[in-house]
Amino acid sequence: MNKVALPLGLLSAAGFLSSAGARVIDPLLHVIASDFSASIPAVSIVVAAFTLPYGACQLVLGPVGDKFGKLRVILGALLAYALATGACALASDLTTLTLLRAGAGAASAGLIPIGLAYIGDSVAYEERQVTLSRFLTGIVLAQTLAGPIGGVFGDYIGWRGVFLVLAAGALGVAALLARRINTLPDKRSGRATFRLSPYAGLLRGRSSRLLLLGALLDGMVLVGAFPFLAPYLRERFGLPYAAIGLVLACFGLGAVIYIRSAKWLVRRLGESRMVFIGGVLMAAGLVAGVTMPWWPAFIGVELALGLGFFMLHSTMQARATEMLPNARATAVASFACLLFVGQSIGASGMGALIGAGGYRTAFGLDAACVLVLGLWLAWLMRRTRPMGTP
Repeated sequence: MNKVALPLGLLSAAGFLSSAGARVIDPLLHVIASDFSASIPAVSIVVAAFTLPYGACQLVLGPVGDKFGKLRVILGALLAYALATGACALASDLTTLTLLRAGAGAASAGLIPIGLAYIGDSVAYEERQVTLSRFLTGIVLAQTLAGPIGGVFGDYIGWRGVFLVLAAGALGVAALLARRINTLPDKRSGRATFRLSPYAGLLRGRSSRLLLLGALLDGMVLVGAFPFLAPYLRERFGLPYAAIGLVLACFGLGAVIYIRSAKWLVRRLGESRMVFIGGVLMAAGLVAGVTMPWWPAFIGVELALGLGFFMLHSTMQARATEMLPNARATAVASFACLLFVGQSIGASGMGALIGAGGYRTAFGLDAACVLVLGLWLAWLMRRTRPMGTP
């Protein structure tokens, strides 16, 4: 497969929609809670409702992508995402919104992980992390814009409108992909769609088992805390939703720093130091966020979180694309499944911790776990090598 043929623009746009669908809800939790007369911990179920089906559906969509073609899975996922996300705008109660968000999460499962696997089929491992950083442009743009867009809709338009915008975007990207799909290379295995042997292969390999465990912990302690930063800013400092969205956008700016410097960072630091420094940046950011008495400090906090997260997470993603080269979509989907199962557990756990001990206790405990995870992943990267490398 020719590297030049990579439809990185379309893959990145699909990644944008998936990431925006997950993150745009963060600055809206407070306004949705007010609209449905519910508490923040109660409304946080809409976060888990998106992420849990996202993770679970990987186990189906990965093998389907390996057999029928990854781009065709992405096209179908875009259409289903548009339908479910658009329907969220019509939700009349929290239960309905939760169910529709679950549908959107299930559809979104066919976007980023399958795109990662498509790139894995196309690019040698030595160049893959840099290429993945280009693919991450859409995801990072979503991280940058989801907060401000959600905040503006929360303050001036209403939270329902943002789901209509995302649905329209998904239809547009699907139309562009449908026009090109027959001219683009797309590796297919030709094997039975559902087989247990690839999963057994993942479990037999020590390095793949440990990386999958790392994905679960990554979701629990890194991603699980993110949805609660917006309500913390609202309750602690009384900021308007639009201002909260702009602050959250600095996470994306931190990620942009990573993308711009990814080639240098990978060459200079190597994988083990990348994940260690990423964990330190995130832990320091979380601690600073709940100890600083001034809300402008959160600009630096979000920058550190964005840079640290992508230094750690992109390294794990690159390793995940090489866990099972003969069934790459299955392997990456398994990684994503455990990541988002972890995120669902983490979001629910953070909500419970905040309800029991407050934001400072919850974020402090999470920061300690992030630091330990970074240390363990650094050890893992030193002790194991991706398949196919000397």
